Amino acid sequence: MSSKEIIQSFYKSDALIDSAVMKDFLHPEIVLDWNSSKGFVQLDFQGILDIAAELGKAYVRSKVRVSHIVTEDDSVSVRYSHFVKTIENPREEMLLAHFMAIWQLKDGKLYRGYQMSQLS
Repeated sequence: MSSKEIIQSFYKSDALIDSAVMKDFLHPEIVLDWNSSKGFVQLDFQGILDIAAELGKAYVRSKVRVSHIVTEDDSVSVRYSHFVKTIENPREEMLLAHFMAIWQLKDGKLYRGYQMSQLS
């Protein structure tokens, strides 16, 4: 599978709200540098799994709409919007945030990430 196909598969899956699915996409030595509207955070393998587990407690569905995807060798840049459905109102889709991420893959897994997000 190409780097682009791996990233597309990642964002089409339930990985963002399911740590068991997320685990399949992550390289054991992953590092994610994330600049959000709340500040900077650097996450490792367990930190990313913890966020997916927390999101899974609050949301019943997650959907990513990718607007741009650009690849170069083992790096993929992706711009997307993340939509969720809450436990309280599972029929209404809500925009969670907009994201821009650059992923470097190693051994077919997400290895190094640089991400920026803005809440809706």
